[in-house]
Amino acid sequence: MKNTFLALALLLMISAFTSCVVMSPKKYKALLASKDSLYSVNNEQQVKIENLESEAKKLKKDTTLMAEELRNLQGRYNDVDANYAKLKSNTSTEINKLSGDLAAREKRLKEVEEVLRKRDAATNLLKEKLQQALLGFAKNGLTVEIKNGKVYVSLMDKLLFPSGSIIIDEKGKQALTQLAKVLKEQPEINIAVEGHTDNQKVNNLGQIKDNWDLSVLRSTSVVRFLTEQEKVESVRMTATGKGEFQPLGPNNSTEARSKNRRIEIVLSPKLDELYNLIK
Repeated sequence: MKNTFLALALLLMISAFTSCVVMSPKKYKALLASKDSLYSVNNEQQVKIENLESEAKKLKKDTTLMAEELRNLQGRYNDVDANYAKLKSNTSTEINKLSGDLAAREKRLKEVEEVLRKRDAATNLLKEKLQQALLGFAKNGLTVEIKNGKVYVSLMDKLLFPSGSIIIDEKGKQALTQLAKVLKEQPEINIAVEGHTDNQKVNNLGQIKDNWDLSVLRSTSVVRFLTEQEKVESVRMTATGKGEFQPLGPNNSTEARSKNRRIEIVLSPKLDELYNLIK
């Protein structure tokens, strides 16, 4: 570009000399001014060209860097996209598994609830039957109630035993006979007989050493009567003695101690079906 401008200036000068052998000072000065102007324009254009070349190099370098960055970003995007697809697939599988587990648990819960509903219905029906069968003994200290899904038949010791004795009296046998009639109609019911005493020390009762002995021997007397005399299946029976350690209330009066001296017959439905469900 610089050579082009020089050639153009030289051409103008040659043209001026050839066209006019004798040149006036005014034209000569004008010619020199034109030459200087061309040099100035040439220099300005040269600076612009150099600036453009520098900018072009910078743009080329930036373009190369941006292309490299774009490749890196595309690679990272591909990795993220692959991971997302994998995560989505795993999440879908996990959701399906959890949904299946939840459906199975809901089904199991409904089955357990149905068994418990049947148990509660059977327990309430048993309570009603016992209350009807033992209605005549209520005034003598016999109660029937439901606690924790079980039926509790509570008989105060005065209904069953003479004071300090483990021998069931006639009135007690009558109550147990009525009880046995209901129990034999309910073969799916387990029977636990619990003996309870007050906290008064046992004195002069021969083989009975303490309240533990008294509570156990009274419960076994009831079990023997029900199994041997009334033919309730022995396999359904359990005899235990609780001594003085599970009172109904404080032993601070004669009446309160009388309530604590009792036989509790605990009747509970067999829950084999429920146990099989929750294994």
